[in-house]
Amino acid sequence: MRLYNTLTRRQEEFAPAGDTVKMYVCGPNLYAPCHMGHAMSYIIFDVLRRYLEYRGYKVRHAQNFTDIEDKIITRSQALGITIDKLAEQYREQFFKDMDGLNIQRAHIYPVATEEIPGMITMIEGLIAKGHAYEVEGDVYFRVTSDDDYGELSGRSIDDLQAGARIEVDKRKEHPMDFALWKASKAGEPAWDSPWGPGRPGWHIECSVMSLKYLGETIDIHGGGQDLIFPHHENEKAQSESYTGVKPFVRFWVHNGLARLSDTEEKMTRSLGNLVSISESLAQHGADTLRLFILGSYYRSPLTYTAEALAAAKRGVERLRTAARAPSPEDGGAPLDAAPFRQRFVEVMEDDLNTAQAVAALFDLAREINRARDEGRAIKEAQAVLLELAGVLGLTLSEEERAIAAAPFIEALIAVRDELRQAKQFALADGIRSRLEALGVILEDSREGTVWKRKD
Repeated sequence: MRLYNTLTRRQEEFAPAGDTVKMYVCGPNLYAPCHMGHAMSYIIFDVLRRYLEYRGYKVRHAQNFTDIEDKIITRSQALGITIDKLAEQYREQFFKDMDGLNIQRAHIYPVATEEIPGMITMIEGLIAKGHAYEVEGDVYFRVTSDDDYGELSGRSIDDLQAGARIEVDKRKEHPMDFALWKASKAGEPAWDSPWGPGRPGWHIECSVMSLKYLGETIDIHGGGQDLIFPHHENEKAQSESYTGVKPFVRFWVHNGLARLSDTEEKMTRSLGNLVSISESLAQHGADTLRLFILGSYYRSPLTYTAEALAAAKRGVERLRTAARAPSPEDGGAPLDAAPFRQRFVEVMEDDLNTAQAVAALFDLAREINRARDEGRAIKEAQAVLLELAGVLGLTLSEEERAIAAAPFIEALIAVRDELRQAKQFALADGIRSRLEALGVILEDSREGTVWKRKD
């Protein structure tokens, strides 16, 4: 398998350094609901893990939760609740969203505030080695102490400084030096440290967590392209400076960013130009969202449009119909799906080319439909289609179809209620009959109308 490595800027042959693939994926900042930009990243790395496991690798997957950071503090103060309560609320929503998207859970989810003793130990080690310094209760990483700083983003310190939006702080030795520990401010959460009460900087948590749960060198570190600098650049610098072991990460893998239109910036909570995962799931269902995302190259930008989602929904239905159609009992040679499996593997080996993998599924679905029309057995080919769809996290289930159809059914029920109130009973009964023909049963009561699928 070949993967594009951001560090070397080329595709490289991938194999784990040991018996297990050690994979770390940056998780959410728990101050607001996750959006479709998060979904894009987490679905891509879910498929990478699924494919590695499909090919026989063991994978150890860690994903962090950031529950102490400037935006969390600001949000909790605005709501008048503790950071713990705010973080727990959005952690629960995160798991609900991930389960809804059919994303496998990581093996471990370390939480920033539970790893602060390890962060303090690492910061002390960086100070002792001359890579960090303390100023008035703050501790900064000394970027000039790392000869490789800027290697991941492919730019020199001067270039990075010229392009960065940094606050002037005359206490720092260099403008690009970044915070490892922040002295406490009035009204903010704080923990005791050798430098006085304070809290960790953002970047230190991932270094500490990956070191603790995956070791000094990991195989894959994943995240969006917006994390390359400063977050991942800083992670790399502090981790390698602390352990003295290089590389900290063998393969840096970054996905493209989601946006609402070709003219907009990336989808982000701070800009407000986003669609939440829960909203998207309610409207479209997991299979549609996954097919929409996986139908494009993972390193390219993804534009969230109604037209693209409608096309993905139609595509899911084509795959589902082929996978679930009854197979003729007898009648000619069964369809051989082996070439489609081989093609699927070949394109997935080529830098996780899910777009071509999806194309292979559609070609197999077309051949299944053709063979069925010819009266040939298709059960084995259908099993292969479901197998390969599963590698992409697609269920192609009837339950998924019901989820995707739910908003439209609810809208028809609302129209029917209005017709009944207007005494347009014939039209209202027509809606009921049409839904029943599609396998949806309406049940009226004093509390309103509910629907269910025929058994």
